[in-house]
Amino acid sequence: MNPFDGEMHASSEEGTEQEARVDRRTWLTEVVSLVGVTAAGLITPALLPAEEGASPAPTHVPGRGPSPYGLRTEGETVQRLTTATHSLTPHQSLHGIITPSALHFERHHNGVPSINPDRHRLMIHGLVDRPLTFAMNDLVRFPSVTRTLFIECSGNSGHEWKGPSGKTVQDTHGLMSTSEWTGVPLATVLAESGVKPDASWVLAEGSDAAAMTRSLPLTEVLKDALLCYAQNGEALRPEQGYPLRLVIPGWEGNTCIKWIRRLKLGTAPFMTREETSRYTDLMPDGKSRQFTFVMEAKSVITSPSGGQRIEPGFVEIRGLAWSGLGSVRAVDVSADGGRTWHPTQLQAPVLPRCHTRFRFGWRWNGDETIIQSRCTDETGYVQPTRTALVASRGTNSFYHYNAIHSWKIDQQGNVTNVSV
Repeated sequence: MNPFDGEMHASSEEGTEQEARVDRRTWLTEVVSLVGVTAAGLITPALLPAEEGASPAPTHVPGRGPSPYGLRTEGETVQRLTTATHSLTPHQSLHGIITPSALHFERHHNGVPSINPDRHRLMIHGLVDRPLTFAMNDLVRFPSVTRTLFIECSGNSGHEWKGPSGKTVQDTHGLMSTSEWTGVPLATVLAESGVKPDASWVLAEGSDAAAMTRSLPLTEVLKDALLCYAQNGEALRPEQGYPLRLVIPGWEGNTCIKWIRRLKLGTAPFMTREETSRYTDLMPDGKSRQFTFVMEAKSVITSPSGGQRIEPGFVEIRGLAWSGLGSVRAVDVSADGGRTWHPTQLQAPVLPRCHTRFRFGWRWNGDETIIQSRCTDETGYVQPTRTALVASRGTNSFYHYNAIHSWKIDQQGNVTNVSV
């Protein structure tokens, strides 16, 4: 049927104006019906993902109501990789510099304790004028500060000393994260006890089943260490030290004692198990290096990275850089295995002892190649090549591996972990 027949009939055969309007309405109804059928055919459920086709359009039904604690959207399933003693942050799937609290890496030595904050106490004793014990309410009353800081396990990338190990950046660099930490400066709390002049070291001890303990040089930790009770705006997660954690900016993660319950001041290191049998750096001559607290400058490309696949054409190389010595000054990227280097764009904010995100626009021509990143911090320290690091440190150690990391891209666009 010609949709104009009705109107033509009304005009040529002296039909009434009303009839013409009726016919026009009929035509419009038919056209809309035809369009509707066509549109429906374009979005037939058979062409949509099963879950989308089965669900009503979100504009047609009311959404769910408020919830007491936020939930992830269905289908967003990024998770930490877990083992018996630690979990790894999925850097390949994250954006910005803040690690969601639920995805912050964890490391513990005898499980995560369950602590009642009302019964938790922090004791200060040893070479002090007044031994004191603080409840959590006492500590929260002190003037607080908030800083955005990275924490990196000294064993992050440790398996890379022996050559390529993990397949993904989560495997190789997942023992580091950045959070916004809130707490009271350690110096403020120690001042309440009055530190004796001959005190030069402090023993920090956790209340976990391992009683994790580290000796720390007093002068250094008085500069900017924090006793933290909040992370990313809320109370610490249990695996991050609830209800109280020591955070020392830029130092290896094991010095940031979780579930902290005791600070003892003395004149020398206390030589605990964690600083004699563990967390020392075995050098090429067989001697161990102790008390290497600072995590030196490092960077890694998070996209494209191991386990991912790219297509020829424009690729934005993205990654993270950081330094325990201060702020990141520059990050260079190589797309030819280290023969040439190019400066990247640093994404603001660039904060001291904090992750800095970098990006570099690149066009991949489909040839096999190796991509790398290289960090320079504000002190002028330049992230070393793997060859240079092994030449100075050997391969006996497990800790403080910060060499330039290499990802190989084959002609099919597959990205794998390699050593250069």
